[in-house]
Amino acid sequence: MRAKHGAATPDVGPRNLAELEARLARDLELLLVPPPKPWLEARAHPKWGALLDVAIVGAGMAGLAAAFALKRLGVRNLCLFDRSAAGSEGPWVTYARMQTLRSPPELVGPALGLANLTFRAWFEAQFGAAQWSLVHRIARVQWMEYLRWYRRMIDVAVVNGAEVTDIAGDGEAVAVTVRSAAGARRLGARRVVLATGRDGLGGPYVPAVFRALDKRYWAHASEDIDFAALRGKTVGVIGAGASAVDNAAEALEAGALRVGMLMRRADVPRVNRGMGIGSPGMWHGFVRLSDAERWSIVQHIADRAIPPPRDSMRRCSRHANFSIIARCAAHKAEVADGRVRLATSRGELAFDYLLVCTGLRVDWPRRPELAALAREVLLWGDRFTPSRGDAFEQADHPFLGADLEFLEKQPGAAPWVGRVHCFTFPAFMSHGPISGDVPAISVGAERLAMGIAAALFAEDYDRNWARLLAWNTPELTGEDYALDEQLAKFRPKPAIGEA
Repeated sequence: MRAKHGAATPDVGPRNLAELEARLARDLELLLVPPPKPWLEARAHPKWGALLDVAIVGAGMAGLAAAFALKRLGVRNLCLFDRSAAGSEGPWVTYARMQTLRSPPELVGPALGLANLTFRAWFEAQFGAAQWSLVHRIARVQWMEYLRWYRRMIDVAVVNGAEVTDIAGDGEAVAVTVRSAAGARRLGARRVVLATGRDGLGGPYVPAVFRALDKRYWAHASEDIDFAALRGKTVGVIGAGASAVDNAAEALEAGALRVGMLMRRADVPRVNRGMGIGSPGMWHGFVRLSDAERWSIVQHIADRAIPPPRDSMRRCSRHANFSIIARCAAHKAEVADGRVRLATSRGELAFDYLLVCTGLRVDWPRRPELAALAREVLLWGDRFTPSRGDAFEQADHPFLGADLEFLEKQPGAAPWVGRVHCFTFPAFMSHGPISGDVPAISVGAERLAMGIAAALFAEDYDRNWARLLAWNTPELTGEDYALDEQLAKFRPKPAIGEA
């Protein structure tokens, strides 16, 4: 049988999840996961007590991948904290409304090089290789089911219903305040990883023209939306990206009378420029580019915009009551007679409800838990200015070090800042697309984990030196050989004529 996503493969895979899990356990045993020799020792802080080696904020795809990569390197004193209920982490079953993932199904995602940990292995174990050959794109909800299984397989500590409300620190550790149903507590960690998704350093962006509108008449795409309440109504969708198309489709399928998608551009973006450069070379090499080269790539992609997936657009365009209104910029918005009236570049338009699908952006003041961090971190705007005088949209993005660590704005002012690592989408500016998207999430997790492990080892030099000096486990017992005290057979023979 020739599979759709690759060469002919005999159907010799596991027949169910139990068999797959047994194979994965064998993989981990052969790869020494976890390593047989613990190399980190417990540490404590005078103020915060026993320290975690790593605290990870966020237990979605990125947080889990980071945790597993660390665990494989022997960093096992770690814990993940997520404010969501177990099984609802990340966007997949909350505000993500696409039917399928954009990424091709054959991409390995967070498997970290383990074939039996891939989505494909998980899928085929339950539905068979023949069904896999029919998969065009992975269903969004099914991807969440896979991530729940992934979490169970990697077996790391996760605390759900736990919201991080403050991050601070000193030269020795980072203090994280966590609030849950049991109350608030402060814990210390040698390293902290922010794995909080696309909005992890900010939140939803709402253009000023819509901010003063009565909230009964609009919602941002990242919010909970009662689509059933839009039945029979005229809905305006602001934006033309993936979230705009997905939310328009939800409204249409819920029975909206008509849906109009408003965009400032003359046409929907058609070419995903990022696909032209995406490769393992970019994933590994982006961080080595100059500041100007990195910015030029990011800005080029942003200027031309990323088109919505074809499947998502077709999901809308098959409805006769769907319209795309191009060259339509909204200048004013107000509620009158129970409807939203928009003054636009195409004239006045009226809607019963607006779906504002204008994306997420870095906005430090919106994240009070990051207030102490925000004051101290080096930003791209501190480091780089576009030569052409362009508007620098990424000025508030953090300028990260080689291990995705934050850097101090003023060296020496807040040494704990370098102990916090940014594994959120805004790391793109410094490291490329390795911190939030399916294709290169394993690359990012391994880079992060190797950097943290290296830093922990270097910090522990005194302990490691003492361990080296104290190591006295013999390889040889003395019974394995004998010293030869008779060296006559090795003496040189006298030359002719010598006495």
